[in-house]
Amino acid sequence: MAKRDAIFPAERHALYEAHGYSAAIRSGDLLFVSGQVGSRPDGSPEPEFRLQVERAFENLGATLKAAGCTFDDIVDVTTFHTDPERQFDAVMAVKQQVFSAPPHPSWTAIGVTWLAGFDFEIKVIARIPERS
Repeated sequence: MAKRDAIFPAERHALYEAHGYSAAIRSGDLLFVSGQVGSRPDGSPEPEFRLQVERAFENLGATLKAAGCTFDDIVDVTTFHTDPERQFDAVMAVKQQVFSAPPHPSWTAIGVTWLAGFDFEIKVIARIPERS
């Protein structure tokens, strides 16, 4: 069985300690990233939705970087939305900036009723590149 190692970004936000979870777990050559939200460093939500989505992707990028990955290493994405119909355009605009060229990762979007004060969350699985 592969060992699992906790990964945290350099600028850890307060939610990891407050809720007792790791930003990501490395197991073999896979990285399982916990849901990233648009939180400020103190753990509070970014109030404007588009900025909340951008901050969630920034938090995701910092976690990927801590594991030696980039957005190009992502193979699977799951996003959670409190109001998917109204939020779709803003999410797609940010998504298209981050994943601008094919091949795009697989993606599942799920509508939910509660995200602990947030309106968007993204979790991913990435393949950790081999180090040369």
